[in-house]
Amino acid sequence: MARPGVPARVQIMGWLLAFMALVLAVVVVAVWRLLTSDVENRVNRGLEQETKEFVEFAKLGRDPRPGRTITDGDRLLEAHLYNNQYPEPNEVHLGVVVKADGSVLTTRQGESPVNLAADEPLLRGIVDAPESFGSVPTAAGELRWAKVKLAAAGPHRAAFVTAFFVDRVRAGADQTIRLLLLVSVIGFLLAAGVSWVVAGRILAPIRTVRQAAAAITEHDLTRRIPVHGKDDIAALAEQFNAMLDRLDQAFRTQRQFLDDASHELRTPITIVSGHLELMGDDPRERAEVVRLCTDELDRMNRIVQDLLLLAKAERPDFLRPAPVSLPELTSDIDAKVRALAPRRWVLESMAEEEVVLDAHRVTQAVVQLAQNAVQHTAEGDEIRLGSAVHGENVSFWVTDSGPGIAEADRAAIFDRFARGGSGRSDRSGAGLGLAIVKAIAEAHHGVVRVLSEPGSGATFGVELPLVAVDGEASWGGS
Repeated sequence: MARPGVPARVQIMGWLLAFMALVLAVVVVAVWRLLTSDVENRVNRGLEQETKEFVEFAKLGRDPRPGRTITDGDRLLEAHLYNNQYPEPNEVHLGVVVKADGSVLTTRQGESPVNLAADEPLLRGIVDAPESFGSVPTAAGELRWAKVKLAAAGPHRAAFVTAFFVDRVRAGADQTIRLLLLVSVIGFLLAAGVSWVVAGRILAPIRTVRQAAAAITEHDLTRRIPVHGKDDIAALAEQFNAMLDRLDQAFRTQRQFLDDASHELRTPITIVSGHLELMGDDPRERAEVVRLCTDELDRMNRIVQDLLLLAKAERPDFLRPAPVSLPELTSDIDAKVRALAPRRWVLESMAEEEVVLDAHRVTQAVVQLAQNAVQHTAEGDEIRLGSAVHGENVSFWVTDSGPGIAEADRAAIFDRFARGGSGRSDRSGAGLGLAIVKAIAEAHHGVVRVLSEPGSGATFGVELPLVAVDGEASWGGS
């Protein structure tokens, strides 16, 4: 037994969730990259702007006191920091002076999460660094700085330093990403629940189809699937029901064939076996037994051939319709039936139209009716046949002068192995001739009819729907 695979419901849910996870991951990464890039750009632009402003201020050296300029570095830093600067959150501006003895003096503006003035090595490193931009680690995270050095004033070294605590600036972006992740996880879980329910509802009709298929056996093909709506699932259910109809028809045909064959072949087999077992050594007796057995075997062969023909009548390719001239077809049938037996054959009528039908099967049906008439008439009796078009139908009929058919037998006379109470049956066959006629008529979507009065003969007719030559014929098994 093959191992069960992953259920379709789980596969649908898995693919949907995998796609959603991919989309959410792309969104989160894209937003994180955008926010991070925005922080970096804002910090870099802020550092560049502050250094440019100090350079411009230093060039002018304008003292707040009227009519004076600033030439002292310490005074320049103090004037710029306390008169022109308004730091952003997590931004600091520093005026740093490193004396000859290595001590550091600072003038600071802006709130700082750590005491930068107490970290003299850090400030000396920034002032002495050859670069104008850089970053250093602090207890509050990365400190990104930019500086403008002042002209040397003796042994002192001075610089304007502006800096951002980058990690603090990123905090807002990080909070946004965490919120986005939380919302994504909640949405993912909700999507998992919804996809599970929706996949179940979508697959419910398919489960019904599977359960119906599992419940079907060769002994019970009657179960059908209820069809609701007009979507793809409904179309699947309709096709499945149609398949069950075909299977049911095929199984019924098979059972009918087996039942009929076992029923009708049992008697000739018994006769043949009994005579062979009792056959003596007398040559004449042996010849008689061989003749009798051969006759029974021939009858068995005819029964099997008729049963096979009835079984084929259920198949779509039983008929091969084609344009047919009714005068030629009727004339051909008349010529063929005249060779059946010495009767007084009369061609009553001949239709003149050209129609679409299976000429071979129609000929087979009418000849069978003529054979049936022969078996119930004597030499020299009259048998009439003909064809005609009435409205939307074309009819073929055979009328004999035999004993007729009792009214009680007319309903069942076209059944397989029927035996009428009046003795009107296939005396030499197995009672399948009229059943074959009925099968051919129904394959054309037509009917067979019988008109008779006991003692006054009978008229058997095949009535088929009229299909013009320029029309379309799509007959199959009935």
